[in-house]
Amino acid sequence: MGPLDGLLVADFSRILAGPYATMLLADLGADVIKVEGPGGDDTRTWMPPVRDGVSTYYLGINRNKRSIVLDFRVAEDLAAARELAARADVLIENFKPGGLRRFGLDFDTLAETNPGLVYASISGFGSGAGASLPGYDLMVQAVSGLMSLTGDADGPPFRAGISVFDVMAGLHATIGILAALRHRESAGVGQHVEVNLLSSALSGLVNHASGYVAGGTVPFRMGNAHPSLFPYEPLPTADGELIVIAGNDGQFAKLCQVLGLEELLSDPRFGRNQDRTANREALRPILVERLATRSKEEWFRVLTAAGVACAPINTIDGGVALAEELGLAPVVVTGGVPGIRHPIRFSGSAARYELPPPGLDEHGEEIRQWLKG
Repeated sequence: MGPLDGLLVADFSRILAGPYATMLLADLGADVIKVEGPGGDDTRTWMPPVRDGVSTYYLGINRNKRSIVLDFRVAEDLAAARELAARADVLIENFKPGGLRRFGLDFDTLAETNPGLVYASISGFGSGAGASLPGYDLMVQAVSGLMSLTGDADGPPFRAGISVFDVMAGLHATIGILAALRHRESAGVGQHVEVNLLSSALSGLVNHASGYVAGGTVPFRMGNAHPSLFPYEPLPTADGELIVIAGNDGQFAKLCQVLGLEELLSDPRFGRNQDRTANREALRPILVERLATRSKEEWFRVLTAAGVACAPINTIDGGVALAEELGLAPVVVTGGVPGIRHPIRFSGSAARYELPPPGLDEHGEEIRQWLKG
């Protein structure tokens, strides 16, 4: 029995942010019914890579759900969608803002017959002046400022390696849904929860956004360097780069002791974090010269044993292997389909891994019969 057991979620979303949010809810016990148009979720066709002919993109965010195809232009299907919404505790959608109103599937209409409904909408730029803009993650990475921060200082801007703001928006939607359910317990009514990628992006830019709005500073690309800490970046060793971090003065002291550079501790240029950050161009070659005497794996073992934060730069297979080595059991198999374990663990109500990502309309007939009953 998961912590959300008994919760019915009508998932009218597709692609990434919404399906990621509903998978997290489904893992925790919610009954998620994935409503798809006749063509199915777009990510079903986003390949390669594939597993047994199915897009791994789709597989990665759709376990523990049941699928039904409903064409809102067909009267019988629209009636089924409305009945599902009338029974649901939560409805989540990422149509263009206002797009479901013509079908009577908007929050105001549904709340008349289901006042306890928590209705979550995800858009790119909100339901106001930005409602007409398409909500692609890459657009938001560009306009939010993230790409201006990503890449070498003298090189072009880059996108993040994943659709980072889609994922953030999915997490924010999940938080909003859970908060609205808690409010329903005390107030007795649901509400409309709105999340947009641009707001998630600006929140997720954290120290950089704060540096601008509170400090008037527009940050710039620094490659892998950190604007407020040093060292906090990859540094070359004898056979490749190693992430080396000194988050405070104590950690820097440990680093100097392991490297045999204790004399740096009495150098006024490096005594405090702000000094090291201001004088990073003088400190970096000193550290690099010493790190060049051993391999990255040797330094990783030695520095880690001394309590210095450091890390090799892995590919994803290395990241999964490290998680396995640390006992985190990152891979779970659901109905024969491997996936990544739910990231939250509970002492009293574990996540479930029962239903593999559904085929298109795989559960359509059983759901239709249930809605008629």
